[in-house]
Amino acid sequence: MNIIIGLIIMAVGLSLIIKTEWFLNNFGRVALFEAHLATSGGTRLGYKLLGMLIMFIGLLFAINLIGGFTSWILGPVIRLYE
Repeated sequence: MNIIIGLIIMAVGLSLIIKTEWFLNNFGRVALFEAHLATSGGTRLGYKLLGMLIMFIGLLFAINLIGGFTSWILGPVIRLYE
C-alpha cells in the first residue's frame, strides 16, 4: 500500500514540475518565491523546487524510509526538549 501512495505523491510532484505554467496561471505568483528566488521567474523556480521536494517525499514513502528520514531530521529538535 505504501508503494501505491508513494507513487501517487510522486505523480503530484511530477505534475507540479511539468505543468508549472498552468499552476502559475491558476494560482498566481507567490511573493515569497519572488523575493527569495531572485530570478526572472522566481515563482516558476519555486514551483519546480516544491515539486521536487514532493517527489522526494513520495519516494521516501514508497520505499518505506519516511520514518527513518523524519527521525533523522527531527532528532536534534526532539533531543533538545527531552
